[in-house]
Amino acid sequence: MKLSVSHAEDSEFTSGLRGFFEYRDLGIKEATDGRFGAHVIRAVPGQHAVGDRHVHELEFQMVYILKGWVNFWYEGTGEVTLKAGSCVHQPPGIPHQELAYSDDLEMIEIVLPAEFETLEVAE
Repeated sequence: MKLSVSHAEDSEFTSGLRGFFEYRDLGIKEATDGRFGAHVIRAVPGQHAVGDRHVHELEFQMVYILKGWVNFWYEGTGEVTLKAGSCVHQPPGIPHQELAYSDDLEMIEIVLPAEFETLEVAE
């Protein structure tokens, strides 16, 4: 493993898994040889959640809301609204869906491993 330092002014947001979000890689994937991944994710202003119900094939996923709010649906729980300061551990393989979010949404996502499969699930 290597030391990793990421500064906002040296990084840019790019497209990623969901077209209505932008992702800023925090350098954790490279520093841990792919064992972990971490991103700042923000809403694309004017876009709306159009995510399908899906699962991620991974060992760990955590989301911490920095700014704004997001509404998820989780199988077995239903709708959950997360706001600034909220944290959720999404268990491996839990079906979920992004339903809505504020235009100013920003969140941190930490995953294990850094690369994983996302599969849509039937409603």
